[in-house]
Amino acid sequence: MQNSDILEQIKNLSNEEKRNIKQEELIRIMQNMTTEEIIELSKIIGYPVFTRLCMGELNHKFVLLQDGAVGIIQNEKGEILLQRRSDNDLWGLPGGCQELGESFEETIIREIKEETNLDVDEKDLKLISLVSGKSRMRKYPNGDVVINNTPLYYIEKYSGELKCDEESKELKFFDLNNLPQNQHDPDLIEVYKKYKTERN
Repeated sequence: MQNSDILEQIKNLSNEEKRNIKQEELIRIMQNMTTEEIIELSKIIGYPVFTRLCMGELNHKFVLLQDGAVGIIQNEKGEILLQRRSDNDLWGLPGGCQELGESFEETIIREIKEETNLDVDEKDLKLISLVSGKSRMRKYPNGDVVINNTPLYYIEKYSGELKCDEESKELKFFDLNNLPQNQHDPDLIEVYKKYKTERN
């Protein structure tokens, strides 16, 4: 079977099936792949999941340093968009992990489209801050522990109709003075509040 056929087969798997690929099978698949094909494989599976699969038995024990991007999307009322996450039921900001070869701008534009169905142009992204360190450590229900390096973008211009994907239970705009208590990204929201105060 050609590598292109293998990649197409994996692309057609459900997310759950992709997460359950055995390390031995992954090694066998990757042995005859070029670097470009391995990058494509990582994009199909999703880079963090792909990395964990490559670790085998250490997959949940190894603390993963990962890069991603997050967006503060503000509507005309000054409210910010939060998503109630499917994995931990917390309210978080739209965003996610960088795939191999992506710029941070490409990452946030892709993640916003996937998670909210909104379209954003690169020219309308405003970088607020690069957030890193211990405040960015996250523990997930499946046992993963990660520390994120996160460019935080501010977005006022966008188009499209809000629509949840499988990562979200709900999408809603909130007033900054009436945010939900169970937040996934309180550190990033504090960075945004400081940025907003300094702008005024």
